[in-house]
Amino acid sequence: MDTPVQIHPSCRETAAMTLQDNSPLKHIVIIGSGMAGIIFSEELHKLSPETLLTVLTQESRGYYSRPMLSHGFSRDDVESRIILKSFEDLQGSGLNIRAGTEVTAIDRERKTVACRTHDRDEVIGYDRLVLAPGSDAFIPPPFRVAEGLYRVINSLDDLIGLRRERAGILASGGRPRWAIIGGGLIGCEVASDMAKSGDSVMLFHALPRLMERQLVEEDSITLLSVLRNQGIEVRLDSGAEAFERDARGKLTIRLAGGEESGFDGIIVATGFKPRTALAQNAGLEVRRGIVVNTYLTTTDPHIFALGDAAELPEGRIYAYVMPIRQQALWLAQYLAGQTTEAWQAPIFKPRAKVHGFTAAHPYLF
Repeated sequence: MDTPVQIHPSCRETAAMTLQDNSPLKHIVIIGSGMAGIIFSEELHKLSPETLLTVLTQESRGYYSRPMLSHGFSRDDVESRIILKSFEDLQGSGLNIRAGTEVTAIDRERKTVACRTHDRDEVIGYDRLVLAPGSDAFIPPPFRVAEGLYRVINSLDDLIGLRRERAGILASGGRPRWAIIGGGLIGCEVASDMAKSGDSVMLFHALPRLMERQLVEEDSITLLSVLRNQGIEVRLDSGAEAFERDARGKLTIRLAGGEESGFDGIIVATGFKPRTALAQNAGLEVRRGIVVNTYLTTTDPHIFALGDAAELPEGRIYAYVMPIRQQALWLAQYLAGQTTEAWQAPIFKPRAKVHGFTAAHPYLF
């Protein structure tokens, strides 16, 4: 039997409203509880406490620091320290947090979102909708047939799963041996942190130098030296083609020129993919990310997008802490009527959190 669809009691009025762009804000729905969604919600609550703010999130563990995920192995207390605020605390501060909630559709004409919480379906109305869904780990197509043979580090659940796997290996008296696929920012950070924890690490990168999108060649050479001095075996110009598991449970990586075997785990760190499916299914313009203008407005004037799912003019996606934070603060001020100026990207200096590495030149963007 199908679960009946219900209208959220606090939203019956807003679900039926047709609003003008300058109409009062009664209810704003935010999809996503990462940095963009929570900073925006907290700031707008300060500026417009009379506005109802509902945060819909699939997360259940609280608001946590996603940048700390890549340093989740050399610290014993990471599961607690990574949580910046519990959902209970955010709820107590005036936000309506709906944890464990999957948004399944956006109805732009009716200004509603359909969602499911613990097998209970409902429809929630909004005056404005803010999309801050974040991103997924990008998995190259050849790897997708091997799902279950590799892991990613894109959420706290991912990190907890890896830490439990590692603890099991250590408890049996072994030394964990990891293969990391991808020598970009996340891959290098994770490799460095695992090596600092005492694990054996082999890093595979398909291109001839590390972090080629962020570093000039000289700094890539320095980074390579730092990682090798930490005991990490770095294989450049080595694109992985397939993964296999042997009878002992160990993992093998197939390469163009051979194979490497004997790994306890494989971590794929080959970039990120903005979560755009909801926006695309709602008829919003989507390219690599959800297309917005310099006012962070999508092709629907009642819907905005933030963070590493938002694609600004010239194809810019700002997947770094400072610009995401500034987007969230600016949008709160804009919707509260405190600014009419377009958002401008701040001057920011991204930095790889690789133990012992400092770039001599500005990072590329």
